[in-house]
Amino acid sequence: MSDRGALATLGAASAAAWRGVSSRAQKAMGGAEQARVILVLASVLGLAGADTATVGASASELRHGLHISNTDIGLLVTVTSLVAAVATLPFGVLADRVKRTRMLGGAVLFWAAAMIWSATASSFSELLWSRLFLGAVTAAAGPLIASLVGDYFPASERGRVYGYILAGELVGAGFGFAVTGDIATASWRAAFVVLALPALFLGWVTLRLPEPARQDTVASADSDEPWAEEQAAPHATDVQALVDEARIEPDPRLVLHGDVRRMNVIAATRHVLRVRTNVILIAASACGYYFLAGVLTFGVEFTTEQYSIGQAVANLLLLVIGAGAILGVLAGGFAGDALVRRGRVDGRILVSAVTATAATILFLPAIFTRAAGSALLYLTAAAFMLSAQNPPLDAARLDIMPPQLWGRAEAARTLLRSLAQALAPLLFGAVSDYVFGGGRSGLQWTFFVMLLPLGASAFLLFKARDTYPADVASAAATIREARTRRR
Repeated sequence: MSDRGALATLGAASAAAWRGVSSRAQKAMGGAEQARVILVLASVLGLAGADTATVGASASELRHGLHISNTDIGLLVTVTSLVAAVATLPFGVLADRVKRTRMLGGAVLFWAAAMIWSATASSFSELLWSRLFLGAVTAAAGPLIASLVGDYFPASERGRVYGYILAGELVGAGFGFAVTGDIATASWRAAFVVLALPALFLGWVTLRLPEPARQDTVASADSDEPWAEEQAAPHATDVQALVDEARIEPDPRLVLHGDVRRMNVIAATRHVLRVRTNVILIAASACGYYFLAGVLTFGVEFTTEQYSIGQAVANLLLLVIGAGAILGVLAGGFAGDALVRRGRVDGRILVSAVTATAATILFLPAIFTRAAGSALLYLTAAAFMLSAQNPPLDAARLDIMPPQLWGRAEAARTLLRSLAQALAPLLFGAVSDYVFGGGRSGLQWTFFVMLLPLGASAFLLFKARDTYPADVASAAATIREARTRRR
C-alpha cells in the first residue's frame, strides 16, 4: 500500500472512531439536541473556570510585571466575585421573565470584551477596573444556567446533566492552568487574549440556542417543543413525586399563592431564605467554594514550592488532579440520581454529605507531604470527592424551589456563596503573607487552616437531610397551587 493510501486509511479510521465516540457521547447526554445544550452551558462555565485559573497560574508573572503581592493577586479575583455577587440579583429577576438564551449569549460577548480589556491593562489599577467589569457580566451565568437546566431537562436526569455541565467548568480551569498558564510564562497579556477569542464564538453559539418552554407553563403532551412530555407531567421533579407518595406534609408557610413569577426581588429573596434546606445548602456550598477558590488562585504556586517541582510539572500534576475532579462531578451526579430512582428521597443530599466529609479528610495528608507522588494520590482522590458533591446539590436546589423562582433562588444563592468565594483569594493571600510569613510554609499552614470551613460544609449537609423532605413537599404544593389556579 502506498504512503498516500496508508494516510487515507488512517484518516478514514480516525474519522470513524471520532464519529463513534461522538455518537456514544450524544447518546449518554440524551441525544444530539440535549448534547448541544449541555456542551454550550458547560462551555460558559468553562470560560469562567479558565479565567479564574489563568489569574492563579499567572500569579508570578503578574507580580513581576505589575510589581504586586499575593494580596493584590487575591484582590483581583475577589473584586470579580464581589461584583458578580451583587450583579447576580437583577440577573436572577430577568432569568424568570425574559428569554434566557439571548441574555446569556450577550453576556458572554461582553465577557470577551472584558478579557481583551484585561490584556491591554498598563497598570494594576487598570487591570482591577477591567476585573470589576468582568465580574458584572459573569453574574449572568449562575441564575440563567440554573433556570435553563430546570426547563431543558427531565427532573430525573438533572444530577447527571449538572455533572456534565460542571465538568465543563473543571475542563476550563484545567485549560487555564495548563494552556493559558504556560502562555502566561511568556506573556500574561497573551493569556487573556487566548481566552477572549473562543468567548466571541461561544457568545454567538449561545445566542442561537432555542429558548425552552418554562415548566410553570403547562405544556401539552403533543407539543413540538423538546422536553414537553416532562413539562406536562404532574410533578416538576422526581423527588417531589416521592414525597407525595410518602405523604410528607408541606410547611403551609412556604406554600406560595398567586402569581409567583411577579414577586419582587425582595419578596422572592425573603421566601428563598425562609426555606431552611436552601439556607443550609447555600452555607455548605459557600464553604466548599471558598476552599476551592483558594486552591484555584494559589494551587500552582503551592505545588511548585511544596513538592519542589517546576511550573510545567506542577501544571501536569494539576491536570491529573483535574481529571479526578471531572470524574467526581460525573460520578456524583449519577450517584445522586440513582439513589432517588431507588426511592431514597434524600439521596442527592446524602451523596453530597459523604463526599464532602471524605474530601476534608483526604486533603490533610496532601498538604503536609513533600513527595509529589504521594501528594498526587491524595489530591486526586480529594478533588474527586470535593467535586462529586456539587451536581447532586445543584439538582437538589431545583427540588426545593418552584420553577417560577429558579432564577431568583439561584441569584440569592450565588450572591451569598460568592461573598464567601470572593473573600477566599484575598484571605488566603493575606493569611499567607501576614499570619504565616509568606512563602511555602505560609501557604501550607494557610491551606490547613482553611480546611475548617470545608469540614463545616460536610456537617451542614448531614443536617440538611432532616429538613429536605418537607421543603420538597412545600415546593410541590406551590406547583400544584399554580396549576390549579391556571385551570
